[in-house]
Amino acid sequence: MTSGKTAFLFPGQASQYVGMGKDLYDRYSQAREIYAQADEILAIPLTKVSFEGPEEQLQQTQFTQPAVFVHSAVLLKIIQSDGFKPDLVAGHSLGEYSALVSAGVLSFEDALYAVGKRSQLMQEACDENPGTMAAMVGISEEDVFSVCSEASQSGIVQPANFNSTNQVAVSGEFKAVEKAVELAKQKGKKALMLKVGGAFHSPLMVSAKASLKPELDKLNFRPAVIPVVTNVTAKGTRDPEQIKELLLEQITMPVLWSKTLEFMINQGVRNFVEIGPGKVLQGLVKRTLGAVNISGVDKLADLEVFLSTIAI
Repeated sequence: MTSGKTAFLFPGQASQYVGMGKDLYDRYSQAREIYAQADEILAIPLTKVSFEGPEEQLQQTQFTQPAVFVHSAVLLKIIQSDGFKPDLVAGHSLGEYSALVSAGVLSFEDALYAVGKRSQLMQEACDENPGTMAAMVGISEEDVFSVCSEASQSGIVQPANFNSTNQVAVSGEFKAVEKAVELAKQKGKKALMLKVGGAFHSPLMVSAKASLKPELDKLNFRPAVIPVVTNVTAKGTRDPEQIKELLLEQITMPVLWSKTLEFMINQGVRNFVEIGPGKVLQGLVKRTLGAVNISGVDKLADLEVFLSTIAI
């Protein structure tokens, strides 16, 4: 790693793949314990679906979210048992729950319970209020708001994820999102519909937000030992009550990911490590920040490289 602070980043939905975590399960007893706990707490065959699929089942929100979270949690447990702590943490949407475990705000068990409820409630909201999302590339923040404002004449649509300085996802009702794509293309921007199960980070998720509140109220939120840079504010906080409130806000509000990364760089972070499946966040760091040290820990080989690096 280079000199400067280190941030752990945790991926969200859409980073999953069949077979994720299997090599860690085979190698580490901690991984086997965590997967067994997850199957028991959630009362679904999460381990089997994570390792064997089928892909269509893993892509269902009720499986995707816990599968991604548990994979990150396994890696985190092994890294933490080696004694390494980052200076800042953040997670993309669902990944915020992994970040809270990393920062000591929630126990693994409490976070898994919350993720299980969140995925279930978001699935119900998708069924009640069908919607979709679209990605836009090479578009400014100003243009995104302009496009959504005009397209909202066709229904609910709003920015959902500010992923990098020129990549934004919008979310809402089908006709409105389709109209937003059409308008973005008229401005000469690249825009395409996404294959997602619903209109995440939009007002169509409001029922999930309301129902999740009493579930989060059951859990023990502790002050963060490492600042958590939240999706809704793109600023660091250690306050457990604020974190709990922002987890609810996050369900219907945009993910300010590019601003999160910019906040981290301004705090002196120069090493960004994605902890969990895939390389989505590594790509967003590269597009947003350019020349910083970027790495990822997903498979067993990645973990061994990372542990050897921090041991130097």
